[in-house]
Amino acid sequence: MADLRTLLELRQAYPLSWSSDGSWLLVASDLSGTRQLYRLPVEGGELEQLTSYDEPVEGQLLPDDRLLLEIDEGGNERTQLYLSHRHAFGVPGSTRPGVVGSADDASSQFEPLVVDPQYIHRSVHVSHDGSLLAYSTNRRNGRDFDIVVRRLDSGEERTFELGGWCANGDISPDGRWVVAGQLSEHSSGDSNLFLLGTETGEVVHVTPHEGQAEYLDPVWLPDSSGFLCATNEGRDTFAISRYTLGGGWEVVHEADWDLECFGDDAGRHVLVVANEDGYSRVDGLSLPGEGIAEHFVFSPDGTRVAFAFSTPTEPHQVWVHDFESGDTEKLTDLGGVEDGSEPELHRVESFDGEAIPVFLFLPEGDGPFPVVVTVHGGPESQWRPWYSSGFGALTQYLVARGYAVAAPNVRGSTGYGKRFEHLDDVEKRLDSVEDLRALHEWLSARPEIDGSRAVVYGRSYGGYMVLAALAFQPELWAAGIEFVGISNLRTFLENTSVWRRGAREREYGPLSDPDLLERISPWSRLDAIRAPLFIEHGRNDPRVPVSESEAIHGELMRRGVRCELVIYEDEGHMVEKLTNRVDVFERAVSFLDEVLEAADLAPIP
Repeated sequence: MADLRTLLELRQAYPLSWSSDGSWLLVASDLSGTRQLYRLPVEGGELEQLTSYDEPVEGQLLPDDRLLLEIDEGGNERTQLYLSHRHAFGVPGSTRPGVVGSADDASSQFEPLVVDPQYIHRSVHVSHDGSLLAYSTNRRNGRDFDIVVRRLDSGEERTFELGGWCANGDISPDGRWVVAGQLSEHSSGDSNLFLLGTETGEVVHVTPHEGQAEYLDPVWLPDSSGFLCATNEGRDTFAISRYTLGGGWEVVHEADWDLECFGDDAGRHVLVVANEDGYSRVDGLSLPGEGIAEHFVFSPDGTRVAFAFSTPTEPHQVWVHDFESGDTEKLTDLGGVEDGSEPELHRVESFDGEAIPVFLFLPEGDGPFPVVVTVHGGPESQWRPWYSSGFGALTQYLVARGYAVAAPNVRGSTGYGKRFEHLDDVEKRLDSVEDLRALHEWLSARPEIDGSRAVVYGRSYGGYMVLAALAFQPELWAAGIEFVGISNLRTFLENTSVWRRGAREREYGPLSDPDLLERISPWSRLDAIRAPLFIEHGRNDPRVPVSESEAIHGELMRRGVRCELVIYEDEGHMVEKLTNRVDVFERAVSFLDEVLEAADLAPIP
């Protein structure tokens, strides 16, 4: 088995765009240590690096093969947009791609497109003819995200002020409409769609509904007469519905599991992707194994689709499926885990009879093994069986060393229907923590698990769950590891970025109800915490302020509880840079070995 550093250094890649002639793909990869942009020939060839910044980047190709670059600073999520000059990156007229990393390089090959470092510019889409750019930004007041449509030739902009948290989707093929999504002001798991007239300024609300309903990214029909969209309006799971302009909605494809759809501009193919108990299933496309498929992008003529695929033992790699031949080919192979561990899926009955899915990784041997329970963030998210650049590596390393790893989807997780997603809303928050108690009981009853050496791990909302487990169930947990976690919901809401506050109040409870926030906060039970705790945070985190970690670290240390805190000055909500990622997980493993006195674990080969 490889050492932890080697596992953390496994690289991943996923497709972003096709070139105009379909001969190469724009790919995002962390091959250099941070996520950068690469050119990948489709008919065989190596990744050719296009950018080389200290910060991770995203991007897409315009129809004329100019490169639109998206980059923030130090993980602050204030994304800025730059556009390459023509022929800067190996498009017609150039002999090879240019690598851009310094300010001088950027100025010679990129021009500022939408740049105001105080604000965010995101959800970027370009029209089919390359004349229009749509994006969302909070630059009007720092809080509300407006939708902006920009003419790329003149720079003229039209702004739509819908209010609240908004993001735009694709522009219609005829360029007349942009679809915009807006989160509800009153309830989590609820949203609306609007059609925005790019020429007229018209705003059409197309999703009036009762109760909670969500609408995912629409896929325009090639004649601009309407679009397909995954929605759970009037049902528990997401189905595919069609909206006709000037008409209404019609369900066109449904299943027992959540569905989403992806289509090509040529109108030749629509892929329907199902999330079946965490695993991807794609109608009309055989996947290379049991895992997760995402980042679907179609070739300009619609004959091929590129996508990323990952399993618990292999990071995301780029694959291409040819619809005419039926062949699926792997274009990148950046390594995986030899003889790695695959999880078994179980369901655990919680305190009220609710069934909680849990993926369980077990080492070889009889045990009893210490166990690490990992809780995903969100909370509107789901643990799925893929290899992440952080915990995926840590999981494989721990299992090889004699740890069991359990990954539950506690109530409030997505992927199991609307009812399940809302079982943890507001005053029901601690019910999800009780799911961890039920999981601990279930694990402890298994002869191969040592429940006295159970550790809980999580990041972001998962970090809140770690702290809540240690505070509300101190007798169960031997240690905790949390990244960018919430210790006090009141101070979190007061200090998080203003553009996030409303959305988070809908999930956790409003600042106007301080008694509720105190009751469900780990901070209210600091006296109960006695397990050793390891904490990571990025100084530039705009979501969970670093003060959440600094406060609980200081207080636990004052009370004599072992608590280690590492802060990275050049990171935000995620640990994006490889050197920091290696450092923090090596520290976390050393912490585990010490606090569990794990000298009897299997030696590293």
